[in-house]
Amino acid sequence: MTYCVAINTDQGLVFCSDSRTNAGFDNISTYSKMHIFAWPGERTFVLLSAGNLATTQAVVKRLWSDIESNTPVNLRSVINMLGAADYIASISASVQKQHAERDTAATNFEATFIFGGQIGAGKPETMLIYPQGNYIHESDDHPFMQIGEVKYGKPILDRVIKRTTPLTNAARCALVSMNSTVRSNLTVAPPIDLLIYTRDSLDFGQRMTLTENNPFAKQISESWNQGLMQALEGLPRFPWEG
Repeated sequence: MTYCVAINTDQGLVFCSDSRTNAGFDNISTYSKMHIFAWPGERTFVLLSAGNLATTQAVVKRLWSDIESNTPVNLRSVINMLGAADYIASISASVQKQHAERDTAATNFEATFIFGGQIGAGKPETMLIYPQGNYIHESDDHPFMQIGEVKYGKPILDRVIKRTTPLTNAARCALVSMNSTVRSNLTVAPPIDLLIYTRDSLDFGQRMTLTENNPFAKQISESWNQGLMQALEGLPRFPWEG
């Protein structure tokens, strides 16, 4: 399984993803699920992937191939984020159909993506692209999106993330959300990829890859644990406790 989250704040975007792929207990591998497409000063895109690995790899490979071949429609030629999402969705649907037509074992080739970024002076946007090719935006009430094992990391996002949340706080919240998921589900695991994109920068952003023994990742986890214990101790006492 996997867990990916994207946060869209007034100051910019945050993307976070794990690297665990699982095709059974005896077939566990590590692949980055974060893919960056950037032309500094022009446009920046980030794609987070979940689902069938063959599908996600084929989609990413096709995206790069179209850029290199300068096809009429590619990530560098689309004029807005909606056009980019439509383009990615069509490729994903096409790849899934091709795989399914060759399959004889009723394999599930579905893939889901979180796509985000900014083109020129347009506003930064994030979208969740479903396997069927349709997609949705994040909302002002919940300016974040998740794919994969979403339930463990969602409570902290619901309580903390707003449009006005400072970008670095949103990034720390994403790491806490990921840490909660890793602790509760063995199918989600490091290395963890984190990317912080500042609005209007149109660059590659600040990216970190955090391994299981990374000191910063450990500090985030330990500080969060301590904070939870302090919050628990600070909760109101029951009436019979005096």
